[in-house]
Amino acid sequence: MQELQKAWIYLENGDFYEARSFGASGSYVGEIVFNTSLSGYQEISSDPSYAGQFVCLTMPEIGIVGANNQDMECVKIYAKGIICRNYNEFFSNFRADFSFGEFLRANNCMGICGIDTRKLTKSIRTNGSMMMIASSEISSKDELKEMLSKSKRIEDINYIEEVSTKEAYNYYFGKFDFNTMAYETPNTSKKIVAIDFGIKRSILQQLVNAGFSVSVVPNTTKASKLIEGYKNSEFDAIFLSNGPGDPQVLSSEVAEISSLIEAKIPIFAICLGHQLISLAMGYPTYKLPFGHHGGNHPVKNTLTNKIEITAQNHNYSVPDDIVKIADITHVNLFDNTIEGLKYKDYPIYSLQHHPEAGPGPLESTAIFREFAEFINSVKCSK
Repeated sequence: MQELQKAWIYLENGDFYEARSFGASGSYVGEIVFNTSLSGYQEISSDPSYAGQFVCLTMPEIGIVGANNQDMECVKIYAKGIICRNYNEFFSNFRADFSFGEFLRANNCMGICGIDTRKLTKSIRTNGSMMMIASSEISSKDELKEMLSKSKRIEDINYIEEVSTKEAYNYYFGKFDFNTMAYETPNTSKKIVAIDFGIKRSILQQLVNAGFSVSVVPNTTKASKLIEGYKNSEFDAIFLSNGPGDPQVLSSEVAEISSLIEAKIPIFAICLGHQLISLAMGYPTYKLPFGHHGGNHPVKNTLTNKIEITAQNHNYSVPDDIVKIADITHVNLFDNTIEGLKYKDYPIYSLQHHPEAGPGPLESTAIFREFAEFINSVKCSK
């Protein structure tokens, strides 16, 4: 195991920690959030929705299963860093290709350990999500404080420009089969265009598994082009993906989505996409105290009256008065915030949580097939 160098953390509330570094070296600024998942640290770190953030993992032991090339949620890591209590450089898993530390170093992402993550999590829960700076080079609290004060806040940065694809592409592969060690390629009968605000590979896999042929396009794609394509029957629906940052920064994307809504194109949206629909409808989003991040959040499905344990990753929520134009389909049982909507006058479904379960429980994955069935009903009503 490599000798771990020292690292120092300064939070904007004045908290200062000395720790150890097992990832990339240097000084990094970002927003700190905590995640309560017990597993799936590779999927968490490679989720583009964490762009610009440090993720404090409440699971104390990290690293024993290593990392591999199959479990990536996107092509690289956009998170600033991963914080854990204890890190294991030694890994033991038949699927592992390298250690978690090697994975972080190759992706220029900090790894910080040797810190009381329970205390850190309580601080975030009390003070809310905060900006922070971590460094393996600078030990001075005052110097770190000054650097943080001069840095941009996460809500002032458009991370979508960084994480979205620059060119359109088609995605064909379903879930990974551990027996054959290959991705399944299910038969697809419907076409959906996914607008990439930071889309995860596991979401694309679930869309394919639901019977969709998926075309992924950049966030800069114009609504006029998509509307023309829909009128010419080039595709059946639009998907708005997850993504990082404050949705109210994305004014140009909101304007384009407004045009898609008015064209009455069937839309399915998750996480950031869910928030962008709300903004396009004229209902501003708001920031939660410390967000929802983890794989154990109970959500009530109001359509079935069943409780689903869900995966979550978001700092923002849609307002309660959106019930004027939409029916609530899902409610978070931790804080009663809105988790799912079906719009009354438009063919639109949206979810705040992550039904693709990457990582997380599989209880909400049925929503992908439900939307596919909804598309069939829309076709029949034309």
